[in-house]
Amino acid sequence: MPRLSYRRALTRALADELTRDEAVFLLGEDVQVGASMVTTGLAKRFGTERLRDTPLSEQAFTSFATGAALAGLRPVIEFQIPSLLFLVFEQIVNHAHKFPLMTGGQCAVPVTYLVPGSGSRTGWAGQHSDQPYSLFAHVGVVTVVPATPADAYGLLVTAIRHDDPVVVFAPAGAMDLREDVEDLTPVPLGRGRIHRFGDDVTVVAVGHLVHDALAVAEELADQVSVEVFDPRTLYPFDIDGLTESVARTGRLVVLDDANRSCGMAAEIIASVVERVRLLAPPRRVTRPDGAVLPFAPALDRAVQPSRDQLATAIHLTMKDGS
Repeated sequence: MPRLSYRRALTRALADELTRDEAVFLLGEDVQVGASMVTTGLAKRFGTERLRDTPLSEQAFTSFATGAALAGLRPVIEFQIPSLLFLVFEQIVNHAHKFPLMTGGQCAVPVTYLVPGSGSRTGWAGQHSDQPYSLFAHVGVVTVVPATPADAYGLLVTAIRHDDPVVVFAPAGAMDLREDVEDLTPVPLGRGRIHRFGDDVTVVAVGHLVHDALAVAEELADQVSVEVFDPRTLYPFDIDGLTESVARTGRLVVLDDANRSCGMAAEIIASVVERVRLLAPPRRVTRPDGAVLPFAPALDRAVQPSRDQLATAIHLTMKDGS
């Protein structure tokens, strides 16, 4: 079985879709030279007409992509920094997302917004380390956060083929992960994945934190049987799949690398408790309220959810429900 890294899985997905559909093209800052190491080699293979370097104006090239999509193309925009999405929230949410709805489906806006390296990267500090996926899920834009190389490939391919705007967050904490891959296929939107089955508590982990959840589950295996659920798509969310899991375990802990207040963890918990009677109060492990990641590495790590915090939350949930 060939080994594939998360980063190369994204490159493979882009290359396969550029080959499959001539309407697909890439644009962004320094995509031709592969500054993010995701588009490396694609300009040489497909030409600069289909990999467009853009000026340093996110609002301009995001609006350009909306127009290109309305004209029948399938643009993929690479954003080097997740905070740049704040600049283009207007273009994505108020324009690209709403045009098909406000025209009664008379148009489609198939734009993919790819963020390779969302979240914390060593020493990138406050304006480069956000995880703003809950904002897009809130307004109803399709939002995906793959955790593994195979899912990174499959979800990006699905996003590019989708007829509505899709934001793909590729967490920095997952970019260098590698796994043995036998087959690469599209992954459907709105369908979660259970990475580890368990009987005592369901842990929902978002993005790269799936691997932390699996490590903690293994560490606690002789004490607690932990099920690890990866939503993969935050909007639409696989609430039926998660409900089935929690109905079996009776307990819920959510691990989310985003700010606590109004975050995905709160939404996930609320959605579950509306459907399932739990054996113990649910818990969430997140960044603090209003967190802005510091420059100093030790402080950066201190603000992020940790394996120790997750283990403590699991133990407390088991104690509360005993």
